[in-house]
Amino acid sequence: MSCGIDEAGRGPLAGPVVAGAVIIKKRKFKSRIDDSKLLTPKERQEAFKEIKKNCLIGLGVVNNKIIDRINIFQATRLAMKKALSFLRIKPHLLLVDGNMKLGVPIKTRYIIGGDRRCLSIACASIVAKVTRDRIMEEYHRILPMYGFKDNKGYPTRAHKRALVEFGPSQIHRKSFKLN
Repeated sequence: MSCGIDEAGRGPLAGPVVAGAVIIKKRKFKSRIDDSKLLTPKERQEAFKEIKKNCLIGLGVVNNKIIDRINIFQATRLAMKKALSFLRIKPHLLLVDGNMKLGVPIKTRYIIGGDRRCLSIACASIVAKVTRDRIMEEYHRILPMYGFKDNKGYPTRAHKRALVEFGPSQIHRKSFKLN
């Protein structure tokens, strides 16, 4: 049984990095399953509902304070390992998007562009992105001045202006520098 793994949130200035680990139980999907970046928010939501029905899911979330302490690369690895640890079944093969070595005692295949080439990685991509977006929308309710519901913590022009005006919030990554 194989497991796809992917993450969302390596590049934002604020919020967590989130990883999804997905084992597909039922391979028939009515929704479009693809790299989460190629889907509209509505398509991602529909796919996410179906993935929850057809798959086993593990989620790993690493917050901005840990990202600042150990760096985004190590935080992404940690999120992926956490996602794996929350699966109910231990997979025999990991399919990881990209080439980030996880250092786990499971046979692993690294696939550059895996979220476009492998169904379970695409599912993991959607799970990670939808989960992270929901987290950022909750943060928006608390900190609306940063526009997290729209920018999801990424460095948009409006987000950068808000940082200048209000300074960083408690969920901003202090180790990330603005260009």
